[in-house]
Amino acid sequence: QVQLVESGGGLVQAGGSLRLSCSVSGAIFGSFTMGWFRQAPEKEREFVAAISRGGPITIYGDSVKGRFTISRDNAKNTVSLQMNSLKPEDTAVYYCAASVRIPTYYSDNYNYWGQGTQVTVSS
Repeated sequence: QVQLVESGGGLVQAGGSLRLSCSVSGAIFGSFTMGWFRQAPEKEREFVAAISRGGPITIYGDSVKGRFTISRDNAKNTVSLQMNSLKPEDTAVYYCAASVRIPTYYSDNYNYWGQGTQVTVSS
């Protein structure tokens, strides 16, 4: 059984930084494309970032380009999201997801999901 567990969420002031991590168990981590999504209470789920199996390909949502960086460590079965220059509109629950496909913006292509971690950015 594949499980994904996010960590690192919390409260941060606007302009600050936060680093999220996702630990994967129950599968060969290197076989998955990994992605991050987020969702605010009254908004649709939004794509944030994704990284290919070996790490050479990364894609980002337009709203986070230049501020967020996705990375992975296949030896430790983890994927991370470094978030810099945070804005109040970044406030959301952030979800880690895994896909057997190449990196994609489309959430339906992700097979496994974590429970999410709350990120709150204050003004």
